[in-house]
Amino acid sequence: MGIATSTFRLTASAAGARRWLLPAALMLGAAASVAAADSRDLQVYGTAVSAAPADPAITRALRQISAQRIQRIIETLVAFRTRNTLSSMDTDLPKGEGINAAADWIESQLQEYSRACGGCLEVRRDTFTQSPKQRVPRPTTMVNIYAVLRGSDPSQAKRVYLVTGHYDSRATDVLDSHAPAPGANDDASGVAVSLECARVLSSLKPAATVVFATVAGEEQGLDGSRHLAALAKEQGWQVEAALDNDIVGGNTTPGDRWQDKSAVRVFSEGLPIAATPEQMKELVTLGYESDSPSRELARAMADVGRTYRGLTPVLELRRDRFLRGGDHQSFNQEGFAAVRLTEWREDYRHQHQTPRVENGIQYGDLLKYVDFQYVARVASLNAATLAVLAYAPPAPTNVRILTQALDNDSTLRWQGSGTDVHYEVLWRELSAAQWQRSTQVAQTSATLPISKDNVIFGVRAVDAQGHRSPAVAPLPER
Repeated sequence: MGIATSTFRLTASAAGARRWLLPAALMLGAAASVAAADSRDLQVYGTAVSAAPADPAITRALRQISAQRIQRIIETLVAFRTRNTLSSMDTDLPKGEGINAAADWIESQLQEYSRACGGCLEVRRDTFTQSPKQRVPRPTTMVNIYAVLRGSDPSQAKRVYLVTGHYDSRATDVLDSHAPAPGANDDASGVAVSLECARVLSSLKPAATVVFATVAGEEQGLDGSRHLAALAKEQGWQVEAALDNDIVGGNTTPGDRWQDKSAVRVFSEGLPIAATPEQMKELVTLGYESDSPSRELARAMADVGRTYRGLTPVLELRRDRFLRGGDHQSFNQEGFAAVRLTEWREDYRHQHQTPRVENGIQYGDLLKYVDFQYVARVASLNAATLAVLAYAPPAPTNVRILTQALDNDSTLRWQGSGTDVHYEVLWRELSAAQWQRSTQVAQTSATLPISKDNVIFGVRAVDAQGHRSPAVAPLPER
């Protein structure tokens, strides 16, 4: 797996089957690896990283997430028979079928949520024409639908936290706009997460802005997310996190002993794809291959999961599944921090397949294979992450580690995030995936008796309620 640890978790199913899961150090109980670590720096200073206190308002909102509502959303999307993006140009589809009908329905749901909260959501359509290319044989109208929950603090509203799923679907032939393509898991499940987050978080008033999006054209080549990410860049959105939910239905295939309903994979890029060659060289020199803003976002999601328990975010230290891609990459391309959430184990007979039975095997992305309770837990993790980050103070900026003198202490300094804020300096062994130790700091600098050569440092901002920003790794100040 390319992970520098030999500690694995072995579990047994009720049927007695065994399965290997990810290293325990990558799970939420990362602090357990500290005790076993042969590192004096980790044992003699600071405290083990622990869960933040839960925010009662966020907890109340999470309790409103409903597996029954999620089921109705997915059932409705499946009932459009196909949501193939190319069907937007078809005039011979029966009324109530195709991607245009699905788009209208999604928009109506967001408008309904907005009415329920007194107009707190700004519902928008991002419509554009995709020029012909591979998988798009003719000019095709595509529509992204999103809702904006404007930040309550005018000074922080420019900060944006976004959740998305793609509402288009496909059959075996991605160019066939008429074949049945229910897309229950891929990706009605992700759309349900975004819509349910919009419904329950509309009752909150976080300082920063939250955007709830659904995009088209994913199966045609990430077209919708690429357009939305470019729009965000063009309009000056300060996107600090984009959470892409794609295939989060907890596929339930009879006899599959390897699916893990307690976990969701969180993929994140290491070296930023948008970095310049000079930036890339510096990151490699510093050993920061695993400390991009997207990777720190994944760690922040794991941190949130420790507080609002229900589903284990498993950090997958690569941009996406092996040789595959998703909508989060469109945001990465624009320089935004973004991650992808996907169920633990995919069944490819239930993805990108025209529904049929062959040799007694059912193919097709059908409703019966979706676990609505699992999707609800994924929605809860997303909602908690969005809320915590939108309430949290901005991450510290201009974080530096002094290198003028050669010694075994480490001095860090940074620019602050406002009033009523304190900071946590975090560190972990070079081989560790998650933060292991921390110390609280009231000012904007700290000197620690820990060698910068032995650990990776990070600094995050924390408000009086315990909301934490993602960490920022320091660059050298010579």
